[in-house]
Amino acid sequence: MKNIIITVDGYSSCGKSTLARQLAKELNYVFIDSGAMYRAITLYFLRNHINWTHTASVTKALKNIELEFMPNQYTGVSDMFLNGENVEAVIRDMLVSENVSEVSSIKEVREFAVAQQQKMGEEKRIVMDGRDIGTTVFPKAELKIFMTANNKVRVERRYKEMFEKNPAITLEEVKKNLELRDYIDTNREISPLRKADDAIVLDNTNLTQEQQLKTALKWAKEKMK
Repeated sequence: MKNIIITVDGYSSCGKSTLARQLAKELNYVFIDSGAMYRAITLYFLRNHINWTHTASVTKALKNIELEFMPNQYTGVSDMFLNGENVEAVIRDMLVSENVSEVSSIKEVREFAVAQQQKMGEEKRIVMDGRDIGTTVFPKAELKIFMTANNKVRVERRYKEMFEKNPAITLEEVKKNLELRDYIDTNREISPLRKADDAIVLDNTNLTQEQQLKTALKWAKEKMK
């Protein structure tokens, strides 16, 4: 079987990372969470009070950022490290979630992240999820999956995830956050979220994780032959 690149794009809270991780594990491929990279950059900007509307400030800040995925022996997947610190947990906080779409829409930020992502894919055998992976990062990927789900289902999934970390969060807050992120992701000037022409749509509104994995694995094995 030949080595391939698998991209998993789609809207927030569609389960992109979950499917990508499962696919990578089943195929013994490397999973790369592109969203975690943008979240880590956002965290750095927030912590260091970077004015991301000021291009010079952004360019200077990016020179001080080192991103790396390192294996977690307990979870079996890789965690996001920012300048040597494991930030996998903190980058999921609501404050980061509220700002990541805006930060990731910045031209300099996207160029910085995309360059690193493309380098990670030079040897293929990777599964990467995000919003522009099949259109901008790896336009020639052998398998492109575009995930979607009913908005109500997405809100409920995101709320359940956030509630475990912040019991004070409300369903309305989560709904507004997702709506804002969808708007920014699909309307940004640089690499907006859209389905690649050759991507396969996977609507998992009524699918279990096992069912969507089985479907995606079938597609992957067909491309690997």
